[in-house]
Amino acid sequence: MKPLLTLSIAAIGGFSMWWLSLPLPWLLGAMFATGLCALLQAPMAIPPRARPPMTAMIGVMIGSSFHAGMFAHWTEWAIPLLGLVAFIAVSGTASYFYFRRIAGFDHATAYFSGMPGGVVEMVILGSERGGDERMIALVHSARIFLVVSSIPFLLALISGEPVSAANNRYVPMAALDLAGGLWFLAAAGAGTAIGVVLRFPARYLTGPLAVSAGLHYFEVTDFMLPTALTACAQIVLGASIGSRFAAAAPSMVLKVMALSIGSIAILLTITLLFAFAVAHWSGSPLEAVILAYSPGGIAEMSLVAVALHVEAPFVVLHHIVRVLIVIAGATATFSLVNLGSR
Repeated sequence: MKPLLTLSIAAIGGFSMWWLSLPLPWLLGAMFATGLCALLQAPMAIPPRARPPMTAMIGVMIGSSFHAGMFAHWTEWAIPLLGLVAFIAVSGTASYFYFRRIAGFDHATAYFSGMPGGVVEMVILGSERGGDERMIALVHSARIFLVVSSIPFLLALISGEPVSAANNRYVPMAALDLAGGLWFLAAAGAGTAIGVVLRFPARYLTGPLAVSAGLHYFEVTDFMLPTALTACAQIVLGASIGSRFAAAAPSMVLKVMALSIGSIAILLTITLLFAFAVAHWSGSPLEAVILAYSPGGIAEMSLVAVALHVEAPFVVLHHIVRVLIVIAGATATFSLVNLGSR
């Protein structure tokens, strides 16, 4: 009953935000509704096996936004990618000292709470090195929750243009014919297998995304996923984020949220400073650089890029690179930071 209740509440939240024409309604609405209910100690839960197929669907959807000629200016991405390395170093260091000095976390918990990597990877690495697994998971869940919640409105404030659900293109169910449906299943299935075998970061997203992107880029197919299907996927994704807070006491969730607001304020300030500088030097669109550097999850920030019609390949690539750099560098620098913090 818990999953059914959770999805029902998530769907109501998504519909409410869609009705109000708010940005990214199905994801944010589901996230807010289930997060609030979890805070009120309602029995929110999403089975772990429910997220991978929905994530694969989102990957296929993002991949369908790729098209021939979109990489014509890929050489201009060198500066943003180099800037990303510096951004990770600065933002990771700032977050670490915030959680170490302000929040009072121990070294391992502060370090892996501050690294802007994937939730699962940071929890595993942190717990292996003596960190508080539960706290690291809650902090990263709060990071994704707060970043995804604030970025659409932050972009609207910077650009001066309203962002609403009405800006999204509606794709009816009839648009997906039999051939398109088979290509969709092939992209999702083959992409998931490739992602798992090759151990891609966020494998259930990036594998299907890569296959779908290849099919669309080389014009093998031009199928588009109906809006109803992608809305369902976003509801499940949003519900899985919001329900992560159900296992913790409300006082703990509120404490983590309060601490995370401070860390997110620092991270978004650093994001904007880097984004303005990188956009100026590289000529890349400011909105794309902001989304590429924003410390949210790969799936969530890619969805924001597609929903706001920002260059999705640019954003996706930077987030994949970010996660790879953090995973590769986190363990290597862990001991060095420990020595410097004594």
